[in-house]
Amino acid sequence: MRAVIIERPGEMRVDDVPAPEARPGEVVVKVGACGICGTDIHILDGEFPPTAYPIIPGHEFGGEIVATGEGVTQFNAGDRVAVNPSLQCGYCYFCQRGQGNLCENWNAIGVGREPGGFAECVAVPQTSVYAIPDAMSFAEAALVEPISCVVRGFHRLSPQIGETYLIYGAGPMGLLNAQLARYNGASLVALIDINPSRLERARTEFGFDVVGASLDELRPHAPRGFDNVIEATGVTKVAERAIDAVIRRGKLLLFGVCPPGETAAYDAFKIYNEEITVLGSMAVHNSFGPAVDILAAGAVAGEKMVTHTFGIDDFEEAVALVRKGGGLKVQVNPSA
Repeated sequence: MRAVIIERPGEMRVDDVPAPEARPGEVVVKVGACGICGTDIHILDGEFPPTAYPIIPGHEFGGEIVATGEGVTQFNAGDRVAVNPSLQCGYCYFCQRGQGNLCENWNAIGVGREPGGFAECVAVPQTSVYAIPDAMSFAEAALVEPISCVVRGFHRLSPQIGETYLIYGAGPMGLLNAQLARYNGASLVALIDINPSRLERARTEFGFDVVGASLDELRPHAPRGFDNVIEATGVTKVAERAIDAVIRRGKLLLFGVCPPGETAAYDAFKIYNEEITVLGSMAVHNSFGPAVDILAAGAVAGEKMVTHTFGIDDFEEAVALVRKGGGLKVQVNPSA
């Protein structure tokens, strides 16, 4: 079968590899769509420490089960599924406290040590697959994983109906956060981005009228600040400045993946005096099933989120498009 292989940082190829077989407790999924994530770019560049090379990347994917291993009882060949890539050991300190996304032995399909979805087929544990409705396309199923990360962020925020939101970044993850904010009863959702085409898309295609290139442009809409500020760019300096947008007793969620080792400086007195809460949100935790349901309920405009689809042999072209910020979700269909 055809698959993308990253031998080491900066060295990538598309080649033929042996097709996987289902071991006990596993299913083999024929990949119908796999999204390119910012994390995949970090893996290509050697900027994601958990990755073990060589690796077949790809962690945002859905498809059809084509084989089942011994002991698989909940799924059958022909079932349509989305795949949760997160893998926890189940026995470390954090797993035993129900905090598996913080697992001390954390692993993930296509990200850590297991082959991922930029391949025609991939073998995954049956515990990682979630059935999707017949009406949900595989392209939409590949959105479940990023949506589940957003759901996890909202679990951390615990927002109330009627609160206001400011989201830094109008790319794919920023727009997913904005759509879930609207679905959760926000009274105002505003977005900041320095890319004019992204702001125009947010306005015209997704219906977010309060957008701008800076906080100063949006201040009149929330003079005292926003209840919930979500940093979705992964740029450390943006994460640092975002606290200036938070209202007293508001919350700042660091959702974007900033480079490890970079530090942000905050006014400790401001956090103390204004009772500001600063939160992190790491990957997926009790949020994958809800993400399937939210997508099926229409909370996210899945068909608008996927703007480009490539065949697997055009993976380098797809990556180049992502690097220059073209479109929104760029996906690969390895089975095309």
